[in-house]
Amino acid sequence: MDEIKIGSNRGFGIVFFVVFFLIGLYPLTYSGEIRIWAVIISLIFIVLGFFNSKILTPLNKIWFKFGIFLGKIISPVIMGIIFFLVVTPTGLIMRLLGKDVLNLKYNKNKSYWIEKNSTKSKMRNQF
Repeated sequence: MDEIKIGSNRGFGIVFFVVFFLIGLYPLTYSGEIRIWAVIISLIFIVLGFFNSKILTPLNKIWFKFGIFLGKIISPVIMGIIFFLVVTPTGLIMRLLGKDVLNLKYNKNKSYWIEKNSTKSKMRNQF
């Protein structure tokens, strides 16, 4: 299995610059004051990011491990929601309508072989 590689410190710095810059400017949407602390942190991240500083490496690794952790939790939850909201109701509706799409019902015949009345293609002169 291929090992997942951590993103560059430059990309990490730019992403967190944008995040903290938006946090700093968000109060302006409702006539509030700029959050100076967030703007200062964003400027630190952009400077360290452009110089590809090794200071960002431990933070980048922590952020990467946090993403892997979230993926292990969120993926099964989303798949469970999809299963119980889509697959289960579809199966129940098919059962209520008496459909046997997979032909799983017990068959009294000696064989489960399905006889075909006509062929869809003769498979002659394929090339």
